[in-house]
Amino acid sequence: MMSVPRRPDLLATGAAVVTVLLWASAFVSIRSAGDAYSPGALALGRLLSGVVALGVICVIRREGPPPRAAWPGIAVSGLLWFGFYMVALNWGEQKVDAGTAALVVNIGPILIALLGARLLGDAMPPRLLAGMAVSFAGAVTVGLSMSGGGGSSVLGVVLCLLAAVAYAGGVVAQKPALGSASALQVTTYGCLVGAVVCLPFAGQLVRQVADAPVSATLNMVYLGVFPTALAFTTWAYALARTTASRMGATTYAVPALVVLMSWVALGEVPGLLTLAGGVLCLAGVAVSRSRAAAVVAPQPAKVSDSV
Repeated sequence: MMSVPRRPDLLATGAAVVTVLLWASAFVSIRSAGDAYSPGALALGRLLSGVVALGVICVIRREGPPPRAAWPGIAVSGLLWFGFYMVALNWGEQKVDAGTAALVVNIGPILIALLGARLLGDAMPPRLLAGMAVSFAGAVTVGLSMSGGGGSSVLGVVLCLLAAVAYAGGVVAQKPALGSASALQVTTYGCLVGAVVCLPFAGQLVRQVADAPVSATLNMVYLGVFPTALAFTTWAYALARTTASRMGATTYAVPALVVLMSWVALGEVPGLLTLAGGVLCLAGVAVSRSRAAAVVAPQPAKVSDSV
């Protein structure tokens, strides 16, 4: 007799799905807004939009500041993931084509697994490792199939690599904070830390807002409200209920979804090799998130059920 998934498991899975879908859409919006905004200005505008959206939700829900124990993880994740990662990724996507960027950034889940095992004591069951290997092969396939000749630069690759390292460090730092603070608290104050880190780009943002087309500014606001405020909160909600390694493996679905979204929204018809890579990405995620690969995360001392 098959076991029926518990409601908390279904909610966590749903939160992970929302995160992956919105993060995939972010790649399209970043490239669109990047034509009018510099990397730092785009990151700051995105983060400020996210802070406003999250702040309104906190006021409505009467959510107070996080406890002192959560601040080290919030500060590190805010610096690395909300701040440095967003600037590096925006800059990197201006220097390399989408395929190369996706390929390099997708070493992030592997780094998360290694750091999680080393620093958080995450178990790495064989099926999780197998799923990550399949998904990474798919990401490589997608990246190579989408890469244009001569479209890459050494600086762009280095920036995407630094973004991947910052992403992995931010996730691993965020996990302990979720043991004493809610997903909403961790996301709101992490986003605020990132915005403060990016304040040196305020002058650029003010100048560029005046000249940017409305579509680019709307893309920047969209990035702040949905892929940042909403998706980072649903990510934190799901991360609090599983391991960092397993959540990192879930993001391997992003390249496959980017291919599909580009196909539908931009009319960019993918080739057979790109489609095959996308299928591999999704297959690997399915394997890594199967119940046989699941590792029960330690129950946090205090985690709000709110998203």
